[in-house]
Amino acid sequence: MIRFPFPRCATLALACVAVLLPAQGHSQAPYPNKPIRIVVPFAPGGSTDVLARRLGDKLAAAWGQPVVVDNKPGAGGTIGADFVAKSAPDGYTLLAGVTGSNAIAQALYAKLPYDVLKDFAPVSRMVSAPLVLAVNPDVKANSAAEFLALVKSKPDALSYGSAGNGTSMHLTGEMYKQATGVSMVHVPYRGSAGMLTDLMSGQIQVTFGDVLVLLPQIEAGKVRALAVTSKARLPKLPNVPTLDEIGLTGFEALSWQGLFAPAGTPPEVVEKLSAEANRAMQSSDIKDYFAAQGFIVEGTTPEVFKAFVASEVKKWTPIVKTSGVQAD
Repeated sequence: MIRFPFPRCATLALACVAVLLPAQGHSQAPYPNKPIRIVVPFAPGGSTDVLARRLGDKLAAAWGQPVVVDNKPGAGGTIGADFVAKSAPDGYTLLAGVTGSNAIAQALYAKLPYDVLKDFAPVSRMVSAPLVLAVNPDVKANSAAEFLALVKSKPDALSYGSAGNGTSMHLTGEMYKQATGVSMVHVPYRGSAGMLTDLMSGQIQVTFGDVLVLLPQIEAGKVRALAVTSKARLPKLPNVPTLDEIGLTGFEALSWQGLFAPAGTPPEVVEKLSAEANRAMQSSDIKDYFAAQGFIVEGTTPEVFKAFVASEVKKWTPIVKTSGVQAD
């Protein structure tokens, strides 16, 4: 009897299909179907950490999957950023990135192990805040215009402090010097706490500081706010003008925080992350908390955030190069 091979081949083919179907079904499971990690490139307790944890709680509640915050501090946020840049592009490892790690670092580090524009998929810009030009009360300037006249008349007589070399505080001071032609001495600190103590005591006279750090001391009269570095006035400091208002047209320096995924993350995953993150940012508890701290609560599309990051790199690169600032 002649036996045709077709039934046997058909049986084998069906068996192969049966084996493959569960694997294909698993790969097509809707996102997310396992825990998500948000990497914070700083130590616990700061505003980026608080934001990531509050956002994580909202995402976990919406999706029924755990969201874990993983603090990986060091090198101005670049250690944590590099970890995420090299993670699997599947939407399960995300970065709470900031101005320094995802814009300034591109020019600041000669051998940055990642590219801020090529190695990330921007998800959403979540919050931003201007810096505040603030002085010790003994400085004889009651307005930004008076301060500019003072510092022009006394080159290198005033010292401005920052939270460290290459921080947004430092480079905003450099931007101000380049825009006005003045000369001040930069004094870097290891964080804002020591800088603020010396500002209040008069060891340094000036800072371009984070509003979150300065606001309580401004309200207590221990430092004097002269201007903010956004293009619009800050609701928490409605009587403090912008530098743009007092003649430095177009001057804008923001400290911002946003959510990033590794480059190559599927667009539909990025879109889903962005939509849910933006929904979370508009919830009353998150919005009210950060607004009370002086932040502008946002939430953008991936496309808008991508264009913004590119504009930030373009803005900060010449500031870094002209000033000669180098990472520690």
